[in-house]
Amino acid sequence: MDHEGEASVIVTRRSPRLKEHSGQWAMPGGRVDEGETATEAALRELHEEINLELAEEHILGCLDDYVTRSGYVITPVVVWADVVEQELRPNPDEVASIHPFTFSELAREDSPNLERIPQSDRQVLSMNYLDDVIYAPTAAMLYQFREVAIRGLGTRVLHYDQPLFAWR
Repeated sequence: MDHEGEASVIVTRRSPRLKEHSGQWAMPGGRVDEGETATEAALRELHEEINLELAEEHILGCLDDYVTRSGYVITPVVVWADVVEQELRPNPDEVASIHPFTFSELAREDSPNLERIPQSDRQVLSMNYLDDVIYAPTAAMLYQFREVAIRGLGTRVLHYDQPLFAWR
C-alpha cells in the first residue's frame, strides 16, 4: 500500500463484534476453505476484509508459519501491489479500521520489544506502532517481514510468544 508516497504493510483493527480477538491489531486473513491453498485463501481474505482484489502474480512468497496459543497456524502470504489507501474499505463485520504501517515506521530502532512473563519460558514479542503496541502473532509477522524483506536477514520468529490476552 502507498501511504503518502511510502510503501506500507496493511494492518487492521479487528471488529469489536468478533467473538475471538476482537479489537486487536491484525493483518487481513482467515481460515483456508476446503480445496483452497494458503495463497488462494490470503487473496480471498484480502478482498473480503479490505476490498483489495489481487491476482496470484501479486504474491511474492510466504513467511514462516506461526502457531498461536489459541491453536491456529498462520501462514503469512506476502503480496505486493500499488494500492492507494483511500481505495480500501473495511468489511465492518470483520474489520474496524485499516492502517498503513510504513516501511520507515517498521524499521524503527525501538522495535521489537521483548519481555518475559512468568507463564512462559519464551519471550513475548511486540512492535511499536505510532503511539501503540502490536503484539505477536501480528508483531511476529511484521518483525519477520522487516528482517527478511527489508534487511535481507534470515530471521525466524516461531520461538517468540504472545501476551496472555492472546492465548484465548
